[in-house]
Amino acid sequence: MNTKRILMVLLIAFAGGMISLSLDRLIFKPKTISANQTQNTNYARNASYVPTENAVDFSYAAEKTVNAVVHVKTTYGQGSSQPTMYDFFFGNPQGMQHPMMASGSGVIISEDGYIVTNNHVVENATDIDVVLNDNRSFTAKLIGRDPSTDIALLKIDEKNLPMASYGNSDDLKIGQWVLAVGNPFNLTSTVTAGIVSAKARNLNLLDKSYAIESFIQTDAAVNPGNSGGALVDAQGRLVGINTAIASQTGSYSGYSFAVPVTIVKKVVADLIEFGTVQRAMLGVSIRDIDSELAKAQNIDKIQGVFVAEATEGGTAKEAGIENEDIITKINDALVNKVSELQEQISRFRPGDKINVTVLRGDKEKVFSCVLKNSMGTTGYVDKDAMQVLGATFSKISADDKAKFGIERGMKIIELGPGKLMKAGVQKGFIITGINRQPVSSFEDIQQILNHTRGGVYIEGIYPDGSTGYYAFGLK
Repeated sequence: MNTKRILMVLLIAFAGGMISLSLDRLIFKPKTISANQTQNTNYARNASYVPTENAVDFSYAAEKTVNAVVHVKTTYGQGSSQPTMYDFFFGNPQGMQHPMMASGSGVIISEDGYIVTNNHVVENATDIDVVLNDNRSFTAKLIGRDPSTDIALLKIDEKNLPMASYGNSDDLKIGQWVLAVGNPFNLTSTVTAGIVSAKARNLNLLDKSYAIESFIQTDAAVNPGNSGGALVDAQGRLVGINTAIASQTGSYSGYSFAVPVTIVKKVVADLIEFGTVQRAMLGVSIRDIDSELAKAQNIDKIQGVFVAEATEGGTAKEAGIENEDIITKINDALVNKVSELQEQISRFRPGDKINVTVLRGDKEKVFSCVLKNSMGTTGYVDKDAMQVLGATFSKISADDKAKFGIERGMKIIELGPGKLMKAGVQKGFIITGINRQPVSSFEDIQQILNHTRGGVYIEGIYPDGSTGYYAFGLK
């Protein structure tokens, strides 16, 4: 009897277990794991395993670049407690005097010794020495500087040098890997990696007239000493010159910025050929379009760059572009920010013809524009004239002629470092005569200055009707 009971209990238990298992499989059906899913699960379980099939290898780019990046050492005549470009980029929290010696980086761009670096690395230097990666040292000659892009060009007397090949910064994509190569804190031939975080970034760092800021932003670690060094892609092609960091302490905090190589190439070519940059001007005051401006101007779609003013006598106005037009393209390149438009224009020289596409209301219009120089003409600007004047001119309008009762004159529409600023001349001043000779064009100004061997006497009138008289020496 007991045996029968035991067998009955076992049979019931077995039947209950089978029913329970069947219900479990019916209600909680297990996932089918594919071969790939199984492999991925193994990755998670084995943290030491890293797939290498699509991994980026930077060794080729680093090996190709380190020998083309040099150490730039500068000497200054005397220390200074005045703020310089170094302060804008790296800070000077203690207000200490600047050292008599400083250093940065540079990139060899030709086998015969041309080296590109930052303007703030060599600005005001009395002596510039360049140390190659193989420890050879050379005295460098300063070919030219462009404060508006923070680019400078050096030359050393040597042949068959390792050089960096140009890439194309236009092709860079957000998230793409890049390398920064330089000499941070005097640690020579240092390579760091990061990704492109943003493009066409405007930081308002370059406190110069006609400043062009369209930085490549990366998270590659850059510190003092990296300035002027190379930013290269994974193939070792030069895509930018490392220039600045965003930092409250003067050391790297996660953001670094480089001048795109498209700008660098143009500046270098001009400095080699002319000794000064041939800056092309569209002749517009522009601003980014945000929601506030779009609402105020009844703009339906936030795109392009807003023309606040087409300058009198400038390229844009003469071509037919008007105030409140929206520029959407320079040739075939879309522009949606001021920095993007500036970068596009910076690639051209005075006299170059471009197509500018604008939106006027709901209509798209294309204007053919011949770009002018900073003096309001289409010719190339003489290096000495730029250094002497440091201004952008336009011919006076018919309204100015009627208002002031004058027949001729050249109006200063922008003013930068130069003899005019040092003499106390202000923006908006109309030069009517130089050394008692009438002025109607920039060619008149150049011709008078070319035949002047002593002092320069300038007379003219301000927008409020007051007259001005200024004198300065050419040397």
